[in-house]
Amino acid sequence: MARPRKCRKVCHFPQSRGFFPDPPGEGGTIFLTVEEYETIRLIDGRGLSQEECGASMEIARTTVQAIYAQARKKLADALVEGRPLEIQGGDYRLCQGGRRDCGGCFKQFYYQHYPKPKGENSMRLAIPYEEGQIFQHFGHTKRFKLYDVEEERITATQLVDAGDQGHGALAGVLHALHTDVLICGGIGAGAQAALEGAGIRFYAGVTGEADRAAEALLARTLAYDPAARCDHHGEHHHHHKDGRDCGGHHCCGPAD
Repeated sequence: MARPRKCRKVCHFPQSRGFFPDPPGEGGTIFLTVEEYETIRLIDGRGLSQEECGASMEIARTTVQAIYAQARKKLADALVEGRPLEIQGGDYRLCQGGRRDCGGCFKQFYYQHYPKPKGENSMRLAIPYEEGQIFQHFGHTKRFKLYDVEEERITATQLVDAGDQGHGALAGVLHALHTDVLICGGIGAGAQAALEGAGIRFYAGVTGEADRAAEALLARTLAYDPAARCDHHGEHHHHHKDGRDCGGHHCCGPAD
């Protein structure tokens, strides 16, 4: 019986989910997996060795070699042939920021300063927040309101500054905040994929007061729109269909 493939630890999702040449060449879209992107980010972007990259991703150097070679080939094909490149899918798990050797990762602050109360029936809900209302553009969120729930009752709330992390890192912020559920307004397809990869359920297309939305969710009366999208930035999105995407959180337990 073959051993299951170990999920690769990645720090956060890319800020840009795709690159589209003008005009596009023939051959269709090339898909770069999240862990392939991570090897490019660590080795080419940060200048790490393959051994250091393996330590960061918690996989063997030989595995890094194979992933990195495949990633470089895909980048070359996209550049030379002028084909669209999208980053999605793969076998990965998202780091929460609990490791002490990551060198000042922004998620360490959230992980350490906003611990989630422990309990069998506990849940943490997050809502993009602005002056009591649900902020309607997830990718530009500056503040979240957190609701700690125990036995379907809100036990505590707190406001958290989301910083200036951008689209790709906001899912990482929520993951480091131990978020289970997000209620939001408009949200792009890339952010949706990032939340799914982080194991965070979300209810989009919700408007009005944040506190009322939180109460409605617990009362199972929340009005939301599963098809709500916020693609006003001209993003291009496709779905990866070759079965490689385990959705990050599906293939292994929580990251450190």
